[in-house]
Amino acid sequence: MNAIFGWSVLALVFLDELLAVAAFGVWGWDRDPRWLLVWLLPIAAMTVWFLLASPKAPYGGPVVRPLAKVVVFGLASLALWDAGHEGWAVALLVFSVVVNGLALLPSIRVLVEEG
Repeated sequence: MNAIFGWSVLALVFLDELLAVAAFGVWGWDRDPRWLLVWLLPIAAMTVWFLLASPKAPYGGPVVRPLAKVVVFGLASLALWDAGHEGWAVALLVFSVVVNGLALLPSIRVLVEEG
């Protein structure tokens, strides 16, 4: 598969991760105490991602990594839904499934393992 396509997919995966973090911030903005949740929830999501789901996660593995991704993206979509952004929630969920599914292709996984 074309390396440009592979790196484009990986860039979209990174964008997806940023969108998930932003979704937690959106949900926190609608809750009290806003000043705390608007930054605490995204930091919690980033910490979970770093520890469990990133390619070099210290506690990731063949079972933990995919499970953590499902939980983070699922909760991010649920957070958007609960914040009243149903269309964005569905779009984020579909986008997450598609780009993370593409990232599992062997020709794209090789790019991650080389980096």
